[in-house]
Amino acid sequence: MSAVEVGTELPSLTVTFRREDLVRYAGASGDFNPIHWSDRMAASLGLPGVIAHGMLTMASAARVVTDWLEDPADLVEYGVRFTKPVVVPDDDKGVSVTFSAKVDKVADGLAEIDITAVAGEEKVLGRARAVVRVP
Repeated sequence: MSAVEVGTELPSLTVTFRREDLVRYAGASGDFNPIHWSDRMAASLGLPGVIAHGMLTMASAARVVTDWLEDPADLVEYGVRFTKPVVVPDDDKGVSVTFSAKVDKVADGLAEIDITAVAGEEKVLGRARAVVRVP
C-alpha cells in the first residue's frame, strides 16, 4: 500500500447473496432465525421477503477494507448501523450488494474509512466505518 491520503478510494467489491449462502451462513453462525429462510415468517413480521443475516452483510462490507490492506490485522476498529434489510429472492440470481469505500481522515498512523453498501438502488448500511493502521 502506498501513501494513504484523504479522498483515496478503495477498489469496490460486489458480493452476491443467494438463499444457499444464507443456509450456509446459518449453519456456520448458529443463527437459524426463520426470517433468513422462510418467506412466510418474513412476511408475518412485515419484512419484504427473506433477508440476509446482518452479520453476513457486515462481514462482507469489511472485505472492501481488508482486501485493500496488506495485512488484514491492520483493521483496528469497525462498526456499522443497519438501515435497510438485504432482501434475498428465491431464485438462482440472488441479490448483489456493492461495497465501496473512501478514506475520510488520516492522522497519527490511522486512517478512517467510510464504507457504502448498496443493494439495487438502496443503501443498506449507515455509518459504516473502519479505522486502519497505515504507513
